[in-house]
Amino acid sequence: MESILKDAKSRMDKTIENLRNELAKIRSGKATTALLDTVKVNYYGTITPLKQVGNVNVLDSHTLSITPWDRSLIQAIDKAILEANLGLNPMSDGTNIKVPIPPLTEERRKDLVRLIKKIGEDSKIAVRNVRRDANEHLKKAQKEKKMTEDDLKESEDKTQKLTDDHIKLVDDILKHKEKEILEV
Repeated sequence: MESILKDAKSRMDKTIENLRNELAKIRSGKATTALLDTVKVNYYGTITPLKQVGNVNVLDSHTLSITPWDRSLIQAIDKAILEANLGLNPMSDGTNIKVPIPPLTEERRKDLVRLIKKIGEDSKIAVRNVRRDANEHLKKAQKEKKMTEDDLKESEDKTQKLTDDHIKLVDDILKHKEKEILEV
């Protein structure tokens, strides 16, 4: 019984972690290094994540800075950022690359809010699926006489509370991200 609940909590926590990672990649008008996580650079014939060929830093709330470890990569990094279709235009000064983060249009903000709500709904579905799996395991254990009916009811209540807590956490994370996106 405890192992089923522990497994359910672990899987729900992973769903929350995944949600946070997905939302970090969504541009909110503020500079964050996570925006460039998907950028891959052609490093001497090998496709390499940007983080592995240079330092990515936030200069201010609207500018990212990239300092490549090998200056000959500046052109390749510029090209990789443009090809990533992030709507960003890098500017090189010979040693560093600055990436200004343009302000979001009202329409784009609304599109992003719809996107995060969809991602949030997917996360809620994943949490509910974990609950369903846990309840099935609990009912199976009860049928195999490994627990009483009272234990089953108590375990299902704990699973429901766990689910409610995680759904509330998803809502809180989404509310925070929505506020961040709509902030001008």
